[in-house]
Amino acid sequence: MVSGKPYSQLRNNFSNQRFFKTVMVGVNRDREVLYQRINLRVDQMMIDGLLEEAKSLYPHRSHNALNTVGYRELFQYLDGSCSLEEAIDLIKRNSRRYAKRQLTWFSKYPINWFNPEDSKEIITFLEKEIAEKE
Repeated sequence: MVSGKPYSQLRNNFSNQRFFKTVMVGVNRDREVLYQRINLRVDQMMIDGLLEEAKSLYPHRSHNALNTVGYRELFQYLDGSCSLEEAIDLIKRNSRRYAKRQLTWFSKYPINWFNPEDSKEIITFLEKEIAEKE
């Protein structure tokens, strides 16, 4: 500490000047449509072999990296704590909850939200933002 001040105090006073403006763009769907798509995605993951994957990872279930939505519920099924149907319903529910938490987290940022099907609107918005900088 040459200055006699902690690094954290010096860093808080640092102002990084940027020669560009940050524009945040996000895509989101109507919540009902989003939740339907999540449910369909879980069904597709099961068809594509998620259960078999979970079975192969079951001996390692205590690893923190496997404590995620999908594996956690299927490990409960493999433990005999619930039926496969209940595990799938839990995966869907917990995935929907996770999506809601993500949207809540993003709400603290000034994001310009668009529907993913509105690609022309997104491009028009970005072109306008770029033109304002020139």
